[in-house]
This record gives sequence, C-alpha cells and structure tokens, in this order.
Amino acid sequence: MPNRSNDESAFSRRDLLRAAGAGAALLGGVPLLDACSSGLKGAGSSASGASSTLKIGYVSPQTGPLASFATGDNFIIDKLKPLLSKGFTIGGNKRTVEIVVKDSQSTTTRATAVTQELINSDQVDLVVASATPDTANPVSDACEANGMPNVTTIVPWEAWFFGRGKKAGESFDYSSMFFFGMAEFTQLFIHMWQRVGVNGGPVACLWPNDTDANAFRAGFPPAMKTAGYTDIAPNGYQDGTTDFSAQIAAFKNTGAELFTCTPIPPDFQTYWKQAAAQGFKPKLATVAKVMLFPSEAVALGSLSNNIATDVWWSPYNPYQSTLDGTTAKQLATDFSTSTGTQWTQALGSVYSLFEIAVQAFKNASDPKDKKDVAHQLKTMNITGISGPLNFAAGPQPGIALQKICGGQWRPGTSFPWDMFIVDNTYNPSVPVNGDLKATN
Repeated sequence: MPNRSNDESAFSRRDLLRAAGAGAALLGGVPLLDACSSGLKGAGSSASGASSTLKIGYVSPQTGPLASFATGDNFIIDKLKPLLSKGFTIGGNKRTVEIVVKDSQSTTTRATAVTQELINSDQVDLVVASATPDTANPVSDACEANGMPNVTTIVPWEAWFFGRGKKAGESFDYSSMFFFGMAEFTQLFIHMWQRVGVNGGPVACLWPNDTDANAFRAGFPPAMKTAGYTDIAPNGYQDGTTDFSAQIAAFKNTGAELFTCTPIPPDFQTYWKQAAAQGFKPKLATVAKVMLFPSEAVALGSLSNNIATDVWWSPYNPYQSTLDGTTAKQLATDFSTSTGTQWTQALGSVYSLFEIAVQAFKNASDPKDKKDVAHQLKTMNITGISGPLNFAAGPQPGIALQKICGGQWRPGTSFPWDMFIVDNTYNPSVPVNGDLKATN
C-alpha cells in the first residue's frame, strides 16, 4: 500500500496529472438572502456592499455530464437560507451571509470564467466548490491566482494537489480541500476483492484521459501489485467515447474477474451496457466517480445490481451539523420529504463546505482579511455533518481526509434502488446494513 502521508513516489507520474486540466459546474448568481424559492436557477445576484455582509461563492456542475453530482444543491442552499439569514457574530460584529451560485456547465473554461466573475464582479469573500477535479481544480487555480480563500470537495486529493503542480510537502497559499485519495480507494477496493474470494490476478481498469484517471493510473498499480493483483489498463480514451469494444475484448482475453474504473457517468452507462451485451461480467465491480448517486442506478436498471462503490456520506453516518445540530439522517430524510427523491452522497459534502466556510469566518480575526481566512481554512480541525476533518493533519498541507465505507446498489423499497453499506472496515462508526455480494 502506498503511504498516504508524504509518499510522492506512488504518484511519480504527476506530470500526467498536470496535463489534464479540469472542467465543471456552476449556476447563475444567487444571493442566499435574496434568492426566491425557485432555488438556484434564474435568481439574480444582490450587490450588497454592506460591511456587515459576507459573500460565499459556490461553484458546482448544475448542467452537463457531471450534473448528477449537483442534484442536491438547490435543497442545500434553500435549507441554509434561514440559518445564515440570522447572521453570526464574527470578528466582533454581527454578520449576515449571502451565497452566489454559478454553473460551470461541466466545462473547464466555464468553471474558470464563473470563478473570475465571483471574484471580480460579485466580490465574494470566499469560494467553495464541489464535484470532481473538473470543477475543483480550475476553481482553486483561479482563486489561488487572485488571492481568494477557497475550499473544495468530492475530488481525490492527489488529483487536486499533484494535478495542480505541487510536490509533496509544498502548500498552496489560499486553497484547501477535503475528501480522500488513492490509499483509501485501494484499501477499500482490495479489501472487497479479497472478501469475494479473488485474492490476486488481473483487474480490468477503465481509465480515460483525464485528471481523475491519471491519479488512479499513478496510484492504483503499486498498491495492486503489492496485494498480488495486476492492472489491465488499455490506452486511455477520450470522454464521450461511444464504442468500448476494444477495451471489453482486452478485459475478456485476460480472464479478469475484477473491474474498476473512473469515467464520467454517461460513459460508464455506455460501457457497462456494452460489457453486458458482449459477455464481460466480472465477479465484482468496484467503481469510482460513477454509480455514486441514485439517478445513475435508475438509468442502468437491472444492470446496477451489486455494483460496488465508495461511500463517504450516508444517512447512517453518526454525524451532525455545526450550524444547527441537524444529523446526517435528518438531512437525508428532509431531502426526500422536500424533493420526493432519494438521498445522495453529495448532500453531506455540499453542506460541509458551508459549515467550514462559516467556521473560517468565525475563526479569523477579520473575516474580510483573505489571507487570514485562508489560514483558518488550511489549519481547521472541525467535526460536522461529514465527520471529523483535520486540515492541519494532511496528508498534505490544507487537505483533510474523510473516512469511507463500501456500498452496493440493490433493489429498494421506497425507491427503485438503495445503497447498502456492505463494508465498514475503514469507518466502523457507520453500521453495516447488507452483506457484500458478487456483482455477477
């Protein structure tokens, strides 16, 4: 296993990480206090210049191929309105908070452009962003270049850190993030492979040419080799590929019983349907970046059964909000009651971005001092609805690690598909509610 603390050797191909870039998602501007009940879309931005008002800019993939990551955003913003409209005593003064939301439309250039809008036109005091290096990297890069404190999530830390050109032990001045990385992925996936009785051999790896996949391409093979597995990874492909016959043939020829991947969700849907039609049915599929959300399971129908993935947040997590004490279970229940749809992992992550932002404002001697706020983000130790997050502890400066579980999709009761927690080895505080089963 690679040592996640400061092991740069496991990511010696960080030059590949630098090459990929990022693109993701944001919506039109929406001030938290003035936004109408229609949610994020279509609301205008308030140009409050009052010193008592703090502005948080939020960027996420509301539209485009990464939109499944943002399905809970409207709910979270609406839930936060009454909390933040009450204001906080920050820096010795009563402060209210507005949120200005932008949609990157799942493109790198748009993500960069709207971040610049937040900084230059909306004059926000802090930027938060969610969902994959396609969103997080360009947002953080734009903020770093403009001296804007920022915190991001739902991106493997190596793809965010090494993918933006840093070496182990170095630090960004204004950027921070929380999630997990290759050590957590490989530990969890290898453990589940062993639990289904496959204790070595070839693993079919579907890795495209993008920043996420470059992190996996660099991080997974060393850990797999140590555990007796061999990565079968055909040449990377471009996002939007419609024919995976060559990759499927390569996987079948090796007799691989295991499968892992990190594509964008639409490409996985295409691949998995073609794999089933062409007779590649691995004993266990452990996938990353995809099958994280119910909409993806619904889209695949019966082919979703027992696909396994990482679970970093769920209603079963024993954590609660630092803002009002809402528990993870309450947040998921409120979401389903409010929207009529199923909980999604991103709920906890997006909520936590604002917990962290508010705490950074509170901890700063002056919440308008961007350097001080950035320092508070990078050194924060907080336990909120995503659990304990210690940004000072690393694995690199300004990065907080989340603990993860293994989950599998199975036919549900209230909704078509439910995510069952089947492995809590690396986060025992989350109860298991299902057995790990073979995908095929």
